[in-house]
Amino acid sequence: MKKNILLYSALLIFGLVAPFLFPAFKLQISFLWILIVLAMTWDVQGGQMGYNTFGNILFFGIGMYFCAGIQIGMFFPLAEWTMSGGEKTFVHTPTQYFQGFFVGLIFAGIVPAIVAGLIGYGILGLRGHYFAICTLALGIAAGEIAGGIELIGAGQGMTSPPWPKNIGDTELRSEFFYYICFVLMISTFAFLRWAYTTRFGLILNAIRDNEDKAEAMGIYTMRYKIIGWIVSAFFVGMAGGLMGNMVGYIEPTEIAFAGPTFGVFMVLMAILGGKGTLWGPVIGATVFHLFKEGFWTFFLGWQYVALGVVIVVIVAFF
Repeated sequence: MKKNILLYSALLIFGLVAPFLFPAFKLQISFLWILIVLAMTWDVQGGQMGYNTFGNILFFGIGMYFCAGIQIGMFFPLAEWTMSGGEKTFVHTPTQYFQGFFVGLIFAGIVPAIVAGLIGYGILGLRGHYFAICTLALGIAAGEIAGGIELIGAGQGMTSPPWPKNIGDTELRSEFFYYICFVLMISTFAFLRWAYTTRFGLILNAIRDNEDKAEAMGIYTMRYKIIGWIVSAFFVGMAGGLMGNMVGYIEPTEIAFAGPTFGVFMVLMAILGGKGTLWGPVIGATVFHLFKEGFWTFFLGWQYVALGVVIVVIVAFF
């Protein structure tokens, strides 16, 4: 127990002081918190429940679009923003910016959770490879659909609201988003740690070990599978809302519904650290992010070759 308290305290202290210890890496560490959230939420299905999904990227993209869309739509015509380069035509006041951001972030969690509940009944009856392939198609279809909706910029994408110039420089912006990302990561970790100690966590493990026996014991497994997906969608959607704001630009297939990158990364990170555990996704995301950033920094041009090798090694040996 004391060991766990020390570990949690160390993580909390590091997260609070990291921007001051490593000021040049605030953005990279912010992305690390997002990656940890993606890995932990994927592990709800892939590790705890045994349902390997590639569909969580759907909730990531929905959260990204809804957060930015609400930030803009609360104060300006969204269609005019996406048509006329609204970051130049319309300017948020500080009050408008923060009101829109927090309201948008809430909806970035709620809307994907609702979507997960609605589609859960349709596809969570599938198992094994059939389920994985079906969820893979969700992200691909969502990217193509978003690319045809003019209101959100269609294939050209849309910009998220820029940081108000009259409340500080880029350092203040990076610190703001850093701590929001850190709070999201801590909240996700704390919630899942609690959930895994309840009946909900035990039932997820029972589904993973033998779903048919779990049903024979009177457990309504479909209900718990849907609840698990709703929980994942909520936190993944909020992570998407934050990512859209940090990047500043949302494009349907390469950023929002980026299955070949973030959609695969969340699976690899959970497997690398040890799926089905609480700390495994945290460790896997950290190792993966350090490796990725190292190659992007020192071996630019070979980074995708290195990532390909990592994918092969993880799949072959883990």
